[in-house]
Amino acid sequence: MARGTLRIFLGAAPGVGKTYEMLEEAHRLAQRGTDVVVAFAMDHGRSETRALLDGLEIVPPRRLPYRGTEFEEMDLDAVLARAPETAIVDEYAHSNIPGSRNPKRWQDVDALLEAGIDVLSTVNIQHLASLGDVVSAITDVRQAETVPDDVVRRADQIHLVDISPELLRQRLGDGKIYAPEKIDAALSNYFRVGNLTALRELALLWLADRVDEGLAKYRAEQGIEESWPARERIVVGLTGGPEGEVLIRRGARILNRVNGGDLLAVHVRVADGVANESPQALEAQRHLIQDLGGSYHTVAGEDPAAALLDFARSVNATQIVVGISRRRKIDSLAGWLLGGGVGTRVVRDSGDIDVHMVSHPLVGRGARPVRPRDLGRIRVLVGFALALLLPPAVQALLVLDPERNVATVMLVQLSGSVAVALVGGLWPAILAAVFSSLLVNYFSTPPVGTLTISDSQNLLALLVFVGVSAAVAVVVDVSARRSKEAARARAEATTLGDLARNAAGSEDTLAALLEQALSVFQVRAAALFVRPAPAEGGGNSGEWELIATAGSPGSAETADGGAAGDNVEEVGSGARLVLYGRVLPASDRRLLAAFGVHLEAQLERQQLVASRRQMLRLAESNTIRTSILRAVSHDLRTPLAGIKLAVGGLRHDADRYSPEEREELLATIEECSDRLDALVGNLLDMSRISADAAHPLLRPVRWFDVIPGALRAVPAGRVRVELPPNMPEVDADPGMLERVVANVVENAVKYAPEADIVLVGAGGGLSPVALGGRPAGELRIIDHGHGVPAERVLEMFRPFQRLDDAPQATGIGLGLAVAKGFTDAMGGSLTAEPTPGGGLTMVIRLPLSTGAPFEPGHRQAPLEPQSTLDHRAHRLPAAPNRTEAG
Repeated sequence: MARGTLRIFLGAAPGVGKTYEMLEEAHRLAQRGTDVVVAFAMDHGRSETRALLDGLEIVPPRRLPYRGTEFEEMDLDAVLARAPETAIVDEYAHSNIPGSRNPKRWQDVDALLEAGIDVLSTVNIQHLASLGDVVSAITDVRQAETVPDDVVRRADQIHLVDISPELLRQRLGDGKIYAPEKIDAALSNYFRVGNLTALRELALLWLADRVDEGLAKYRAEQGIEESWPARERIVVGLTGGPEGEVLIRRGARILNRVNGGDLLAVHVRVADGVANESPQALEAQRHLIQDLGGSYHTVAGEDPAAALLDFARSVNATQIVVGISRRRKIDSLAGWLLGGGVGTRVVRDSGDIDVHMVSHPLVGRGARPVRPRDLGRIRVLVGFALALLLPPAVQALLVLDPERNVATVMLVQLSGSVAVALVGGLWPAILAAVFSSLLVNYFSTPPVGTLTISDSQNLLALLVFVGVSAAVAVVVDVSARRSKEAARARAEATTLGDLARNAAGSEDTLAALLEQALSVFQVRAAALFVRPAPAEGGGNSGEWELIATAGSPGSAETADGGAAGDNVEEVGSGARLVLYGRVLPASDRRLLAAFGVHLEAQLERQQLVASRRQMLRLAESNTIRTSILRAVSHDLRTPLAGIKLAVGGLRHDADRYSPEEREELLATIEECSDRLDALVGNLLDMSRISADAAHPLLRPVRWFDVIPGALRAVPAGRVRVELPPNMPEVDADPGMLERVVANVVENAVKYAPEADIVLVGAGGGLSPVALGGRPAGELRIIDHGHGVPAERVLEMFRPFQRLDDAPQATGIGLGLAVAKGFTDAMGGSLTAEPTPGGGLTMVIRLPLSTGAPFEPGHRQAPLEPQSTLDHRAHRLPAAPNRTEAG
């Protein structure tokens, strides 16, 4: 049974009339005698669409329950049993209700097609999987239902249902698409003119690509090789040299003269390569063509002209841009004698494709094909030695045979020449052939003893002798060159594969690439230099800066940006790769340029990572600033309102208040002022932390010196301090550390109002506490309140977070964020642990001080009673025990 055909009606947005046109087509088919049934169609409440369902046979849908509601889905089994010629199936991208035969409606359609049933269906451009993110960025609406692009592309026909944005908005306003209560919201959101215009362009471009595919398929099936200029396509031929940038920009200017078209750059790789082919230049040209909206391609071929023309015809190109040859005049003359250069052959064989030969600064600078001496210098020298020694030795042996003839002598000498060709290649073999022919002529060809040849047959034999020797030598030379080229290509491919694998890994670093360069090129050292870009407004770039090395380059070698290195490879416009130890041969320069490309990519990757971090920091700072404004608008106004109310009452009605009431008002003023001071302090501290401006002044600090100030605002009897008298000093900023302890304690008091709060210490010889490999001192603030769930511990340290959505009167959620920021700035850590038996323990760790120790016999000062702390702090005894600090 033949597979059915699929026809899809494609629209740019809901309401363009896809279902309407599909049903009209169904009526036309029915009038022509086709057996048509409506397998599933949605009228979406539109009367015109509903009217078109009259007169068509409808297969009743299935009703499936889902989450307490019944939904209608296409009854696939019923349609298959009915077996019509054509089935109407609306909403091709629809996701079926669980319990259906297939999860997607397009899979139901595929089952109908397999059964030989033709199908008409509809789909919107926003439902194509490849365009989901684009449509979401345009409309701010994420499409939940999508269909793979290749599934839609397999349709036999795709009909675009097009309508202008203005007319679509008018239809929407007339109530022909949505219910009246939804019209205003739709017009101001999804159905804005800009959105509809962008969606319409997406639909046209996607369908244009589908048309191109159909045209290419037709030309391939019909064997049509001539270009059909249905659309302007310009192909730029790249050789791997720096002139490629000029050619790409020329192609872009040519394309700008027409309305629309494609720009394609193609690099043809040949086996021999070009001496100054640069992977770095090709990478830069790839970026350039992409920036100009074109595409970059690479093809392989022995004949660059033929490969370029084959590619141009395969993409239906209308114009080709190539550069004038870089070869010197003598090379160009030789190429002309052999049939012309690449540009000449492209022009000659282009047929109906226009060719632009563009001049550039490198014309005639001498680019030659790579023809290395692949046999090696020692092997060639040995070949020349054999060419001088072997023919006389063979001739001396032949003199001992009195019955020798000319044919025997020639065959023996020919064997010697072939042996020389196998060892030394072309030129030693030619020398041996000429030398052997002279010896044969002198000793064996009548008249013997002279170089005169009297018999024409002997002359012909000598010429064949020389020709065979030269031919064998050429075959050996080409074979050796191809063998070495294959080995070199295999080694380069392996190396480049390793580079690509390392570059794709997350652990790839500049130093690792330089280390790999040492082993690949067998050099002593490698270095990478960068130079800052010129400041805005002009000026020269800064000095070269060494950012990564491998091996041991000397200070003199790295001076002046490594300009004195043995091998200097420019990496982009602001970096330089330098190798020390030996000068690389020309055959390694291409691989060195490939290393440069990978290093450039790594530098760009690091810059992107740094930019991403900066963007995240800016976003976080912006969030903090927004929250600060929110706090200013509410949290700062609350204490100010309390202060203003209390002061106003005292000023105007002071005589009406009793002493107790006046004291209460003054206490309110003091409390609100303290709250205001704490809020402003935390806001300023958080702004310093977010701006990376919290720079601590570290010095040896004793916990006893900061705890009294930290507990100043804590109510009496709320905190117990159990610090041993011999706690070691830590490196900290006294002001920051006091704020850290104060914020943590105040947070514990706030969220554990009825629980005991205890400060205990550790560190030094008291317990083995470590921080980043260094010994550390530790302060624990323990409470026995309700605690914090483990999954919410990290949230506590974020700005503007309050436990269980505590009311604003409890603060703006900056205390712990400030405390953690200050602790991190001092090189310490602030963590949270569950308290055994319930509650939360906050742990402050700071590195132990490495400053001068206390004088022998000197004891840490206890907490002396002060006028502002006489009801909170008391002298600690010599032995550690509980001490009231409240």
